[in-house]
Amino acid sequence: MSIYLHFRAVAESEIQDDHTWLTAYMSEAWDNLEDEYAAGVADAISKSWNSVNDLYAAADPVGTDADGPWALPIYGGRPVAHSADADLSDPPMIFMDPPEVSRAADFLATVSFGQLWNAAGTRLGFRGPDEALFRKEYLDRHESLQGFYTRAASSGHAVVKVVWA
Repeated sequence: MSIYLHFRAVAESEIQDDHTWLTAYMSEAWDNLEDEYAAGVADAISKSWNSVNDLYAAADPVGTDADGPWALPIYGGRPVAHSADADLSDPPMIFMDPPEVSRAADFLATVSFGQLWNAAGTRLGFRGPDEALFRKEYLDRHESLQGFYTRAASSGHAVVKVVWA
């Protein structure tokens, strides 16, 4: 089974704060992911987004600042509540307002991937003969998210995140 965390940057004025509406919007965006990715308004992480979050958590070495900027790229924002008549099987969704997007972009622009990797690699189990492969995979994810959030922030966009299974 494939599972993805899908990110979509959008002008806040173009969306409705309604789970049913956002599900349809994000579903259409998912169907056009290749074009949206090429346009720089979308990104997606397959299965391992929790490990990417753990990598970013290494920016808070004491592990006490759950509201710190490191928490924004993956899980930051507020959950979008299902409406009373919504299909509860609809996917979980998170909304980040433009100031949060800017904070995430600032964090990703200033954090050292190498330092995060050195701090989190052992804890995440990325040692051994495949470490270089894992490191490259996570560096690619980091750079992709870095570019996505930078573009979204510079456009003043919000970000909607949804989990697709």
